[in-house]
Amino acid sequence: MTNDNYATDDRIMQLFWDWFDPCPLTDNFKVDGLKMVWCDRTYVNPPYSHPEPWIDKAIEENKKGKLIVMLLRMDTSTKWFKKLQEHGAVFLWINGRLRFNNLKPANFPSMLVILYKNHSFEG
Repeated sequence: MTNDNYATDDRIMQLFWDWFDPCPLTDNFKVDGLKMVWCDRTYVNPPYSHPEPWIDKAIEENKKGKLIVMLLRMDTSTKWFKKLQEHGAVFLWINGRLRFNNLKPANFPSMLVILYKNHSFEG
């Protein structure tokens, strides 16, 4: 993969086809998803090269009682993974490699990260 312009794997997109997506892969979407208010059910496939601003926004929106699901590169060694873990995210490892844009398999594993609605954030 040479850039971040890859659509969500069809198998995953079928699960979230009617959810709000603040960063869709389209030239027609001119609004900055990081500056807008997200809906009660939001699915995010952020740029894999720099997901942290999207993760910070997801945590912020989740604290408002919203259900957020993110498709991310599976990398437990990052600062952003630790943020999600400390926030109480649920991690679902995806078996095998996704096919973005239905092309050849990605060269990395992926995961779905769930930030549940009305989750208790106090230790």
